[in-house]
Amino acid sequence: MAARRRPAAAAARAPPTQPPPADAAAAPGEPAKEPVLRPPNLGVAAAAAVLFLAPFSYLAFVHYPLDADLRGSILKCGAMSLGGFFIVLKLIPVAARYHLRRRMFGYDINKKGLPTGEIKVPEALGLVVGIVYLVTAIIFQQFHYAEDSIWLVEYNAALASVCFMILLGFVDDVLDIPWRVKLALPTIAALPLLMAYAGGTSIIIPKPLTPYVGLTVLELGLFYKLFMLLLAVFCTNSINIHAGINGLEVGQTVVISAAVLIHNVMRIGSSTDIETQQAHEFSIYLVLPFLATSLALLAFNWYPSIVFVGDTYTYFAGMALAVVGILGHFSETLLLFFLPQVLNFLCSVPQLFHFVPCPRHRLPRFDPQTGLLTGTKDGNLVNIFLRLFGKCSEKALCIRLLIFQALCCVFCFWLRYMLTGWYK
Repeated sequence: MAARRRPAAAAARAPPTQPPPADAAAAPGEPAKEPVLRPPNLGVAAAAAVLFLAPFSYLAFVHYPLDADLRGSILKCGAMSLGGFFIVLKLIPVAARYHLRRRMFGYDINKKGLPTGEIKVPEALGLVVGIVYLVTAIIFQQFHYAEDSIWLVEYNAALASVCFMILLGFVDDVLDIPWRVKLALPTIAALPLLMAYAGGTSIIIPKPLTPYVGLTVLELGLFYKLFMLLLAVFCTNSINIHAGINGLEVGQTVVISAAVLIHNVMRIGSSTDIETQQAHEFSIYLVLPFLATSLALLAFNWYPSIVFVGDTYTYFAGMALAVVGILGHFSETLLLFFLPQVLNFLCSVPQLFHFVPCPRHRLPRFDPQTGLLTGTKDGNLVNIFLRLFGKCSEKALCIRLLIFQALCCVFCFWLRYMLTGWYK
């Protein structure tokens, strides 16, 4: 959830002492001025693209001898994803103006006391990313999947769940629904995926436990679908609560998406099982456009944020990652990629379930004199990092959290390598 306060909350506060911001309404009798957004930070998007896509490209086109048809499909998907990137760049300023007209904006709490803290920041711009992603992924079907493909049903079911989640996330941004209802939204959105899922419902028992269980494969049946549902609920809400500073929601998603891409190509290159290769290939086609469109949003949401992503994006991102993990058959690895989100959730449990008081925004304190953030006693990683490593700027805090996210993904790869052949 973005670090913001809504207009209704802002009206209850004392009026700002600073001069009216540039986006203030025109005086009576003067024509209304269209708000003008600052240019996006394309340098950040380009640096992130090079940093995270370079390992994937090297593995897919140099390190592993992948099939020529597969490489061609990846290039087609990548070209369409690049087109989605530029479309998002063009559409976000247009959508932002419409959102401001409909009073869908907020104020950046972490800049309260500064002139920038009184600027109206358009909200829920994750809607643009979600729509462009869906269109890109749907059109890609025409160039890859045949009408009788066994993957086409699950591919469309995945997109239907993502579409449901975008809709419900936007409803949340508009209506600001309570937390107890938020938990039910992913359950509704995951229904198309659960109903269309035709894969296996068994799990491989870890080798060290096989002598005690007496089985090598355990059939779970409906309990496996229950696990899928819980994973979807966790992924969507975990990104939503690990938030509050500029760039964090999109940044963590970009890091996880890059890790998923690398994991997919490593599994394709190292496996000889056709079904396993197809599952990870399927995952690549869903993640590439998601990563590209998210990079475009990051250019607008990086500090100082020009737009807020809203619950629309956090729910959409969580569901998109959940479906690629479930249908790609690497849900355990996906949870390891989500290690910071798991830690943040565990630290947040006392407040989320109201064992201790929980404020609306569990944000650090901002000092307008120094421009630094100080951690509060709230139990989330944002404040825990500030308490552990000391006060810092919002940008520096976001970078630290994203480095921690990347290190957790590296740890996941190392752990998989160390346990290969022993664990499973």
